[in-house]
Amino acid sequence: MDDLSQLFHRAAEVAAAHRASLPDRPVGAAVTADQLVAELGEPLRTAPMPATQVLEELTRGFARGLVATPGPRFFGFVIGGALPAASAADLVAVAWDQCAFNAVLSPAAAAAERIAAGWLLDVLGLPPGSSVGFVTGAQGANTAALAAARHHVLAQVGWDVERDGLVGAPRVRLVASTERHATIDRSLRLLGFGTAAVEQVQATANGAIDVADLERVLGRQAPGPTIVCLQSGNVNTGACDDLTAGCAVARRHGAWVHVDGAFGLWAAASPTTAHLTAGVEQADSWSCDAHKWLNVPYDCGFAICSRPQVHAAALSYSAAYLTGQGGPTPALGDLVMESSRRARGFAVWAALRELGRDGVADLVDRCCTLARRCADGLEAGGAEVVNDVVLNQVLIGFGDDARTDRVVEAVQREGTCWLGGTTWRGRRLMRVSVSNWSTTAQDIDQSVAAILRVAGQVA
Repeated sequence: MDDLSQLFHRAAEVAAAHRASLPDRPVGAAVTADQLVAELGEPLRTAPMPATQVLEELTRGFARGLVATPGPRFFGFVIGGALPAASAADLVAVAWDQCAFNAVLSPAAAAAERIAAGWLLDVLGLPPGSSVGFVTGAQGANTAALAAARHHVLAQVGWDVERDGLVGAPRVRLVASTERHATIDRSLRLLGFGTAAVEQVQATANGAIDVADLERVLGRQAPGPTIVCLQSGNVNTGACDDLTAGCAVARRHGAWVHVDGAFGLWAAASPTTAHLTAGVEQADSWSCDAHKWLNVPYDCGFAICSRPQVHAAALSYSAAYLTGQGGPTPALGDLVMESSRRARGFAVWAALRELGRDGVADLVDRCCTLARRCADGLEAGGAEVVNDVVLNQVLIGFGDDARTDRVVEAVQREGTCWLGGTTWRGRRLMRVSVSNWSTTAQDIDQSVAAILRVAGQVA
């Protein structure tokens, strides 16, 4: 026990020191993956090695390849920097090593997920009693939710898709915006629909779905099994679909409505931004990430369904050796695609407990305010802000596509902040995502100054 305590204390010291270094260190990594492989990729040794030595070699060898994604000036993707309580809870959860498959395997994991799920539904304004599957992220959430949608719309016309598959099944209409996230298409591939099945709906200038065109597309055919995908939080612009109008149109055509709300669904938590998600409770299923705006450690997301039994019917399975399955209430493993999975509920419980309702709202508000501050600063410096900044996403142009890409690459090399490029409406643009709980106005101003300085040096 003394050795174990020393080992875990040392690991905690390394973790704390890394977090403490984030505000001041360059954001990008010092070496590439290929360089690390060349330096560290020796053949596996024959003899065992003491755990303390393994830890020291790990931290000494790989530290230079770390990107400061949890830090206050990483804006490359919608990535939060895990909250202190959530990080600590995850460290403990790793040591507890619970398999969150059902309440028999871990009553603690089951309780944490049930409590955190109730808090989550309350904060997001979703129907009480909805099922919440703790998945890896928005990809897993979209796939799980669309599996539930597939089950429901086909069961409505008498087809058992879990037993009979899709060969010979009634055709399911899949309707989504041209601005949908790529994970929707990937989910449709995995579920056997294929991406060519998508009936595309036009989007407005800032990337939200055009509700009038949704009505037109749905009206082209007679009612039948139909799934409509709406969105809260366009990955480029942050735009949110009009959920009230979109759900009303879909309902008139008998469709299941799924809302991809990977980060934008958190807008519901703040009185300032809640209007962007008005009508969200009228949908049938939702996807959302915890490791984005809630700032919980990777990997953690939510597949949420207003019909728990439909959710479980689409994803659950049974086997003679399994204990604790098959009750009136779906078990943890009935709502996700994995049986052997870590107990994600502890970190979510800790994050929501640390923040409280007001803290979640403040986190959303501050990120939105800082995104607008970033946009204003860059625009004042001569850059072109392309989108209407409604949430935490900013798109910036620096002339032609080639120059914009050169500016992005130069900013990444410079190290003050890290952000990426994207293609939107046929243009290459710099994309800034403000999602971290620790980002301050000073971080934004420092980053804006660095971006403009670097841009001035790029021809």
